[in-house]
Amino acid sequence: MNTSRPTDIRVLEVRHALQEYDYRTPMKFGGQSVSHITLLNVECVVENRRGKRAAGFGSMPLSNLWAFPSRILSRAETLASMVTLSQRFVGITQAISEHAHPVHLGVELEEAFVRDAAQLSSKLALAEPIPKLAAMVVGSAFDAALHDAFGKSLGLGCFQTYGKDFLPEDLSHFLGADYAGLRLDQFVSPTPKARMPLYHLIGALDPLDEDELCEPVRDGLPNTLPEWIRHEGLTHFKLKLNGDDPAWDLERILKTDRVVTQTQHALGAPRWHYSLDFNERCPHVDYLVELLAKTREASPQGFERIQYVEQPTHRDLRAHSHNRMHAASKLRPVVIDESLTDLESLELAREMGYTGAALKACKGQTQSLLMAAAVRKLQLFLCVQDLTCPGASLIHSASLAAHIPGVAAIESNSRQYCPAANAEWAVRFPGLFQGREGSLETGLLTGPGLGAIP
Repeated sequence: MNTSRPTDIRVLEVRHALQEYDYRTPMKFGGQSVSHITLLNVECVVENRRGKRAAGFGSMPLSNLWAFPSRILSRAETLASMVTLSQRFVGITQAISEHAHPVHLGVELEEAFVRDAAQLSSKLALAEPIPKLAAMVVGSAFDAALHDAFGKSLGLGCFQTYGKDFLPEDLSHFLGADYAGLRLDQFVSPTPKARMPLYHLIGALDPLDEDELCEPVRDGLPNTLPEWIRHEGLTHFKLKLNGDDPAWDLERILKTDRVVTQTQHALGAPRWHYSLDFNERCPHVDYLVELLAKTREASPQGFERIQYVEQPTHRDLRAHSHNRMHAASKLRPVVIDESLTDLESLELAREMGYTGAALKACKGQTQSLLMAAAVRKLQLFLCVQDLTCPGASLIHSASLAAHIPGVAAIESNSRQYCPAANAEWAVRFPGLFQGREGSLETGLLTGPGLGAIP
């Protein structure tokens, strides 16, 4: 590492713990239903060259169904492998002895985490190896804790610590010669947006209206989509679609548009937007092109409300290189999500016709920042999404979205599916855990570090 600043930090101590929560209602995505969350919490104590110590906190759900989907291993087995990784990553993080900026540490740790995941797969003789994405999700809590600690050691918000005073190298050091002369702080804002529109998730099991409501949850929160709209003034809606049933997907889009339109007209709302998420379930790109064409034919206004389409086909782009998105991207921006694990995957996606990328805090603060810079340099469509992140992990995700120019909206799925995990946080950050006038209050994220613990 080339850093030699007095502000550079080294790791002194790392601790981790797990929390378990049940979902309020099950969420269906990618053809599977999830009703429980295992939350990884990490605390990291660091010291800079001046001897100043600080404790950082990172948190992330171990969403194995998303990060480690498998038709060979059971859910219990994939989750167990990620839990084991979290235990091993404590030692890996604590073993780093040099002083450095957390971006340097994050790059080094991600490489070590991915190597360790491969070693664990071999040691356990897993029938399917732990994917890089799963290692990144586990590692993201450790990376977040380092960035949080670094900011707190300086009394600054994390997004104020990516300039040359703290990070002397330009982006070519991390992303290659094409990024020479460009700096990370050119692509992020030191201050958060005051408010951001909230994307409300519509899972494949979520009742759109009273006719679809079988068993209402009597906890004071809404049950149907119109109730949610009236409760929070929602204007942005993300639809989880099946990707293997074109008739169901089309009717789901059209009915959602009918229900939303009727409710919004009654409220006098001038405009609203949709995004479509297939979680890589479309068998081929023609499925998407045909679905979009039929949507436009049946509801021209509904089609115009679609802002973007997310990860329609398989995440392994190289193995499914025939699924080029040029035709689909002419209709609507098509973004990668599960596919985005590094700069190579971003560049490959661009060659294949994808026109945007979704950033997620669960892939690491370091990785997300570097990919944000690359996406913005390449002038692609950019969005930030969460992983049904509760508590501190939502604050991390919201902070990422609020500090990256070009990100238009924010997600907060845990307020729908796992509010119990938000209880203690919502008292301290009420504007971030419940929508108001269709948006969340991100301007309050001005504390030191990532802002999760004032």
